[in-house]
Amino acid sequence: MAKSDLIGGTLWESYSRKVNDRMLNPRHLGEITAADAEKLGARLVVADWGAEVCGDAIRAFWAVDPATNRIKDARFKTFGCGTAIASSDMMCEMIIGKTVDEAMKITNIDVEASLRDSADTAAIPPQKMHCSVMAYDVIRKAAAEYKGVDMSSLEEEEIVCQCARVSLRTVRDVIRINDLKTVEDITHYTKAGGFCKSCIRPGGHESRKYYLEDILRDVRADMEREKAEAATGRAHVVQFGAMSIIQKHRAVEKVLDEKVRPNLLKDGGNLEVVDMKTSDGVTEVYISYMGACKGCPSATVGTLSFVEDFLKSELDESIKVLPV
Repeated sequence: MAKSDLIGGTLWESYSRKVNDRMLNPRHLGEITAADAEKLGARLVVADWGAEVCGDAIRAFWAVDPATNRIKDARFKTFGCGTAIASSDMMCEMIIGKTVDEAMKITNIDVEASLRDSADTAAIPPQKMHCSVMAYDVIRKAAAEYKGVDMSSLEEEEIVCQCARVSLRTVRDVIRINDLKTVEDITHYTKAGGFCKSCIRPGGHESRKYYLEDILRDVRADMEREKAEAATGRAHVVQFGAMSIIQKHRAVEKVLDEKVRPNLLKDGGNLEVVDMKTSDGVTEVYISYMGACKGCPSATVGTLSFVEDFLKSELDESIKVLPV
């Protein structure tokens, strides 16, 4: 039977090619045993997280180097839909090589962005976005297990929806990135407000510091003001340091497309951004060379300096470019 006969062609086509690929061919599905971790000179961490409302559950396996707190390997098992499989698989890929603290900075929005085929097209249909939240939750659960602390003590961001564990930053980002206009849109994309509904507006069974209606109103007002300023030639410039990691990635890619890649392509070369990290006010941009640039003697010196200088002059002096 064809996929379109099972779930409808339009729904299936609303998943990115990357999501489809990882649904069918997950790279990190499986488990890490104590013996596996010992061979890596690592400590085994096993963490479970489940969402009772939709019945999905995930078990994460980490092998963490206790000397550096760096995640040497990560795998997962899940009782969940294809979206949960793809998100969990991408989550594992994103955290391998990072320290536990660096891994905790990854959100479900970051996971979804990494599953996109293009920056402007969502990887997952709105009604399935909540499945990627589990990847964010299990990271924090595994980190808490590793550190030997309660999960709530690791919460650095303001949580708007306790039921779906959706942060204030996530809600603000998803409104801007997808130009959302209603609370229902926010719920479709993040699942915030889809359960007890206390976070939608005052009057629920639990009071909140932030409510979805207020966040939506304020973010939409900022977006309209910025649009008006841009139309009159007085565009509000968001400082690079204040951008979210997704905004930074887009800004970097824009400069590379306009200023850097044309010069590299002339000589048969190119590059791609494989990762970005922000620590102590410094944004590290990790690049991989392609074509003629790969293996070129000047790639680690001259070309690297050329790329970094452009990003610094166009965006921010705090940027550091590193080859991988």
